Amino acid sequence: MENHPTLTGLLQKAASEFPTRRALSVSGKLDITHLRLQQLVDNAATLLRASGISPGDVVALIFPNTVEFVVMFLAVLRCRATAAPLNPAYTAEELEFYLSDSESKLLITTKEGIQSAQAAASKLKIPHVTATLPDPQSGISISTSGAVSISNDSVSELVNDPSDVALFLHTSGTTSRPKGVPLTQLNLASSVRNIKSVYKLTELDSTVLVLPLFHVHGLIAGLLSSLVSGAAVTLPAAGRFSASTFWSDMLAYGATWYTAVPTIHQIVLDRHHSKPEPFYPKLRFIRSCSASLAPTVLDRLEEAFGAPVLEAYAMTEAAHLMASNPLPENGVHKSGSVGKPVGQEMAILNENGLRQPEGVSGEVCIRGPNVTKGYKNNPEANKVAFTFGWFHTGDVGYLDSDGYLHLVGRIKELINRGGEKISPIEVDAVLLSHPEIAQGVAFGVPDDKYGEEINCAVIPIEDSKIDEAEVLQFCKKNLAAFKAPKKVFITDDLPKTATGKIQRRLVAEHFLAQISTAKVPKFGA
Repeated sequence: MENHPTLTGLLQKAASEFPTRRALSVSGKLDITHLRLQQLVDNAATLLRASGISPGDVVALIFPNTVEFVVMFLAVLRCRATAAPLNPAYTAEELEFYLSDSESKLLITTKEGIQSAQAAASKLKIPHVTATLPDPQSGISISTSGAVSISNDSVSELVNDPSDVALFLHTSGTTSRPKGVPLTQLNLASSVRNIKSVYKLTELDSTVLVLPLFHVHGLIAGLLSSLVSGAAVTLPAAGRFSASTFWSDMLAYGATWYTAVPTIHQIVLDRHHSKPEPFYPKLRFIRSCSASLAPTVLDRLEEAFGAPVLEAYAMTEAAHLMASNPLPENGVHKSGSVGKPVGQEMAILNENGLRQPEGVSGEVCIRGPNVTKGYKNNPEANKVAFTFGWFHTGDVGYLDSDGYLHLVGRIKELINRGGEKISPIEVDAVLLSHPEIAQGVAFGVPDDKYGEEINCAVIPIEDSKIDEAEVLQFCKKNLAAFKAPKKVFITDDLPKTATGKIQRRLVAEHFLAQISTAKVPKFGA
């Protein structure tokens, strides 16, 4: 068990060690202990089994950050099935792709439901049920979607295996198809242990969750690492981050730390300057991850809130954490660096797979029990990602003389908008699907709030009167809001390379030069 743990096993262990400690709260509404959470999970898992969910089945979950999501997510894992949490902002078209690519057998939502997801599910003939927790004393109730076997199929007989695929998420590929990433019980257990150890999380810790639970950052670093430590997590009453309630929640629930993307840190700082709190809680640390944190922002955070700001580096394929700056008692934390590898091997390799000496840039590569075994049904991507026996992140960086990683850019051209990775090729495809657009190219531009924002350039067909507003409207209709371009350059020519290829970087430089002398952003994941 200890050498090959499961996430489910680690959660059960925490519940038996800290049964009466608070595990989960919804601000101002309810508190659930670690023991009660496990009882709710087992009860919901039994209901899932009765509704026909078998080991290996994929269950899609679309929720705001609620207790129902946490219980249903853990219940799916308890059934030895695979949870596939999805972003409620996706359009019906996008959801149709994600639901079919993951081969979901069931869709679970809040009782209010979500129109786009239900439309996609019914088109694919995937049953839809809703989950509600009227109050923590009662169990979760699941609306049935037709036939339910009456067998009293308790989960007590089921033993979770380290190799069970527990979580299935998509990562934005540089190809137009996002890649499916299966993560096992062992991957998740390894990752939460790494996070627990580097930040010394214990049952005395408490945090307020500000990030969505359909990404690894909030799910694994915020929620699951806290739960396996016997620590407490508070969900904002709104079901998502709210700047106006953040510090009152942090104070009310005795928070000792929080983790967020730079965009949220920026919002928290802006509010501190416009509407400071009378006093702030004493935090052990503040964590930043998922996009590059500007050194000036790091300094301002430390100054404003009197806590060390630890920048980390993570990706879905590594079940989140790869590297982090240490707590002050374990070493220096360096502004502009994402710290040292945690619980896994890291190497900087050149294109021939040779390790680079300190200070020399190459591709950041990792291996360890937290890393996915490979993308789903994607042998080409796997061949590229796992050459030379390492997982290749697609990021370029170097290790300094203290072994700290500095990211310098990325090989892939993903647009990183506040931690949301967007594939420009996916946006291109939407642009090109408009009948009056002959050519279209999306690219990232530096943005103070999000790190990067999406712009695009289009060449309309002969005699078209299409304008920026129409292109923006079309993109909003066909893409989730966060993926839609914010500015459109209408042009009759796109800069090309000597070989006639349209290269995103050249296009970006060409159009940015027209509007400003934009500063080049620092990259990172």
